Amino acid sequence: MKKVKITDIADVIRSKNSGPYELTLDIIFKNREFFELARRSGVFKKDLYADLYGISVDKVIDLVEFEQANAIKATIVRPLVSGDPGETDVYGAQQHAPLLSIEVPEK
Repeated sequence: MKKVKITDIADVIRSKNSGPYELTLDIIFKNREFFELARRSGVFKKDLYADLYGISVDKVIDLVEFEQANAIKATIVRPLVSGDPGETDVYGAQQHAPLLSIEVPEK
C-alpha cells in the first residue's frame, strides 16, 4: 500500500502548552482533501500518539478532528511539568518532532 508523508500533506505541524501539565499537538492539513485522507486512514488514534511519545494510552487526554480548520489535534500529559527542574521546553513548542514520522496510507 502506498503511503504519503505527513510533511507532504500538512502545512502546520506544531506543539504548544495546553497549561503547565499538558501539551497540544496540532496537524493542520493543506486542504480538505488531505484532511479527509488522514481522517479516513484510521491512523490518527490515541495509540499512535502513545507510541510516538512513549507514553501509555491513558496519557493521551483528547483527540479531536477539527473540520473547520482541516486539523487533527491531540492533547497529552507533559512528561515534565512546564518549568520543572530538568524540563527543557517551557513553552512546549519543540515537542512536535515525533509527528514528522507519520505516514498516511493512500486509499
